[in-house]
Amino acid sequence: MTFKILSAYERIGGEPQVRALVERFYELMDTLPEAQKIRAMHDGDLALIREKLFEFLSGWLGGPQLYVEKYGHPRLRARHLPFPIGDAERDAWMLCMTQALEDVGIEEKTREELRRSFFKTADFMRNQVDVLS
Repeated sequence: MTFKILSAYERIGGEPQVRALVERFYELMDTLPEAQKIRAMHDGDLALIREKLFEFLSGWLGGPQLYVEKYGHPRLRARHLPFPIGDAERDAWMLCMTQALEDVGIEEKTREELRRSFFKTADFMRNQVDVLS
């Protein structure tokens, strides 16, 4: 008997579901008041960044390495250094991604696994120290 362990990419439904996740994520970033600050970090047109996130997530989730094939190693932290990212920005990003994961109908167990992984990555992007006043 042979068992195949499915990647997160396969478990959530592959390319169509990753595209849906990215689209919903950016819809939320555009509409949620809590995401206004992180939305302002992006240019007006999100077409290129939507495609880059789709390509990155495809590989990050265990699917085709589209981002790496086009751009090389993601170097996430280095690419995010120009943007001030503290707890508030991390949490706003996570709010959008957590809601998008739910809205596109990803199964609860996989959704929670992805939420934890996304949090670790988002937390690693922080480059500002939040000081309590």
